[in-house]
Amino acid sequence: MSTTARTPSIQTKLPAVGTTIFTVMSALAAEKGAVNLGQGFPDFDCDPRLVDAVTEAMQRGFNQYPPMTGVPALREAIAAKIERLHGRRYDPASEITVTAGATQAIITAILAVVRPGDEVIVLEPCYDSYVPNIELAGGTVVRVPLTPGTFRPDFGKIAAALTPRTRAILINTPHNPSATVWTREDMLALQELLAPTEVLLISDEVYEHMVFDAQEHQSAARFPGLAARAFIVSSFGKTYHVTGWKVGYVAAPPTLTTEFRKVHQFNVFTVNTPVQHGLARYMADPAPYLELPAFYQRKRDLFREGLQRTRFKLLPSEGSYFQCVDISAVSDLGEADFCQWLTAEIGVAAIPLSAFYGDGFDQRVVRFCFAKKDETLRTALDRLARL
Repeated sequence: MSTTARTPSIQTKLPAVGTTIFTVMSALAAEKGAVNLGQGFPDFDCDPRLVDAVTEAMQRGFNQYPPMTGVPALREAIAAKIERLHGRRYDPASEITVTAGATQAIITAILAVVRPGDEVIVLEPCYDSYVPNIELAGGTVVRVPLTPGTFRPDFGKIAAALTPRTRAILINTPHNPSATVWTREDMLALQELLAPTEVLLISDEVYEHMVFDAQEHQSAARFPGLAARAFIVSSFGKTYHVTGWKVGYVAAPPTLTTEFRKVHQFNVFTVNTPVQHGLARYMADPAPYLELPAFYQRKRDLFREGLQRTRFKLLPSEGSYFQCVDISAVSDLGEADFCQWLTAEIGVAAIPLSAFYGDGFDQRVVRFCFAKKDETLRTALDRLARL
């Protein structure tokens, strides 16, 4: 008797999800030989001292499983950094967890607290993992737009979106994709709004060390009413130019951390050991992250100065390593078509902001990443000067 090989049919959990815009644009950039200012990663190396610290950890035999929650020395270094910068002391044993990057941290937090029927507020435009994470947890996504043009939070609209079913709200500052930064007044307004509720906060702060023009990053850790209900997420990959290492962390009160770790131990269990030991040693010197704002502000200024030679209208870049521009004076194309054209014909890849909206809202704005070598930026600017 013969049988026919057959793959059983499945019903997708994420019917609206296809290949991400970042993959599409990076592939097109490679095909066309374009300068890729689309995907948000550096094209320069990290500090050799960091590589040396990880290499030494490997050579010393730190190559087996670390504790599920993270190497104690790294959790202690994280707690010390947060206290130094934001004045709140997290207990390394019960309130800090090392994660396989910030994206894993975010989905783990969502899976830990969101149940079917719960609502979760996201502020659009938003990073592309948020919505699928909520859907995988069985939650209902509630989209609240940031103010078009300025990308500031509209607390009236946020308040109107709160219901008895609201389980959490996700915020991101400094903001990807718009490069705006929440102010102290913004954080106080959010604290006041959430105070009478049972709503949890997931605060995506991966660009925390990239805040410009003498501003300060307003971490949720600075505000007692927010910290008490928050999962605060950050990324060593962003801070130390090692995005491929995929290491981040979450700081949260003990009761939230307990639930977070229940999920964490069964989706990744733990994070690679030698990198954790290397990071712990490297963090003994705070200079690399304290100097990061000036490092990226210089690149931002170089890039913005070059863009002045184009017909792009520059939007503010207050933080992160992104620069958004209005394309209205350059082209009649929509954002997505313009990015395709720009990559193929001008040789520079960008990302349409419409990709960060559930409904594809097109406001004629695209995003560039300036986390690149100066020569990369100058090559891109020479090409863009044709516009």
